[in-house]
Amino acid sequence: MSTFTSTPASTSSPSKDKLARIHVVAGVIYSPDRRQILIARRPQHLHQGGLWEFPGGKVDVAENEQPRRALCRELQEELALTVVNCEPLIEVEHDYSDKSVVLDVWKVLDFTGEPVGNEGQSIAWVGLSDLGDYDFPAANQAILAAIAAK
Repeated sequence: MSTFTSTPASTSSPSKDKLARIHVVAGVIYSPDRRQILIARRPQHLHQGGLWEFPGGKVDVAENEQPRRALCRELQEELALTVVNCEPLIEVEHDYSDKSVVLDVWKVLDFTGEPVGNEGQSIAWVGLSDLGDYDFPAANQAILAAIAAK
């Protein structure tokens, strides 16, 4: 798995040294025929609201949760999917002006269940060549590049 670090050109908020890094897992969920990927739209009231993302959530570091376990838990909670087969894709470190994230991104190659937006979020199966038509957070650009390179 490769690591990609991105930082915006200018930041005018708190010092990066003071920003705690938030560890997040994300799943690039492939359809059974591998021609589409499932994406979800972030609710408007959240950070980066209204943008599309690869589903996932925070790793419970207080419980010493492992990333794969966090991915399985988050996809079950958010989408009612049970991960059967997944593998690491890329790790992305990104500094926003107000927070710093580490995205631990996994390819989900097999799952059971029908995806449902359990938290009220919109979801969509999108063709690989159509991902560029959707607006994603800046931290997701490296994920999109990793998908295109595979």
